[in-house]
Amino acid sequence: MTSSDTTRTAVPVADQRLVGSPFSAASTARDVLAGLDLSGTNAVVTGGSSGLGLETARALAAAGARVVVPARRPGIARAALAGVAGCEVVPMDLADLGSVRAAASRIAGLLPRIDLLMAVAGVMATPERRVGPGWESQLAVNHFGHFALACALYPRLAAAGGARVVVNSSAGHALTEFRWRDPHFGTGYDKWLAYGQAKTANALFAVHLDALGRGDGVRAFALHPGKIITGLQREMTLREQIDRGWIDEQGTVIGAGFKTPSQGAATGLWAATSPLLAGHGGLYLEDCEVAVAVSPGTPMDDGGVHTHAIDPAAAARLWELSLAATGAAPIPG
Repeated sequence: MTSSDTTRTAVPVADQRLVGSPFSAASTARDVLAGLDLSGTNAVVTGGSSGLGLETARALAAAGARVVVPARRPGIARAALAGVAGCEVVPMDLADLGSVRAAASRIAGLLPRIDLLMAVAGVMATPERRVGPGWESQLAVNHFGHFALACALYPRLAAAGGARVVVNSSAGHALTEFRWRDPHFGTGYDKWLAYGQAKTANALFAVHLDALGRGDGVRAFALHPGKIITGLQREMTLREQIDRGWIDEQGTVIGAGFKTPSQGAATGLWAATSPLLAGHGGLYLEDCEVAVAVSPGTPMDDGGVHTHAIDPAAAARLWELSLAATGAAPIPG
């Protein structure tokens, strides 16, 4: 992509500064929620039946929250969450906007307000697939589905008077800016660039949702959960993961800096509950802290957030594109 492919303006890099979190990359979900009583808190967790979403749902429920898990395979989700008090499952396929709208209607019927919306579900490095009206599937599932869900649930978020929306992005956002001229890869598919674009979209979504929602007390955050082997890698072959140095021939995780699923869920739970983030929003987080902004060309594994993923003008432009694509109800701001 060239610089002419995206709208540029001043970015809130000054806001991307450390806040003195007592937690770190090694912190677990249990560490972050230790001593917190979330009784009376209503949470919606996408992807809540496996991987980081399952860790998130379990941890919130253990702290007393009521948790609703929208799931593409509700039977499997109910089995995964069996024995977890306070969790309910509703059917939802993020690739199907009709399914998203139906799930939002069911959730609104269950919850008079939503204190936490945790957008954890996602896909990564998938073969080329088309969904809906020919959309590239990684952008559709990771971004458009969550965008439509958040817009549909916004009245319930606003009713909470202090809700937080937490969106799982990734260091993969470093791979590419949003591809305004060809977001659906009509000129040739690259599974990693498609993933990177979707993760940039996740971060930009949080930026503009926060800008629109802050007057209603709705604050939004995006985050990199870290490197973790979960079901997210299901579309990659074993050989691909071995060649990248993530696992060995026996499937044992050997990559440097990899986290456990509980450690991977910690940053999202910190985003959802930390008093250090009160009065803040639109930020990109990593390792249970606010990430610093980094220059273009900074290697992905060096951490930080690339400024193209927190650009307010690009975020506003993506919001309008997403409204037009999904037909979601606009959020007044």
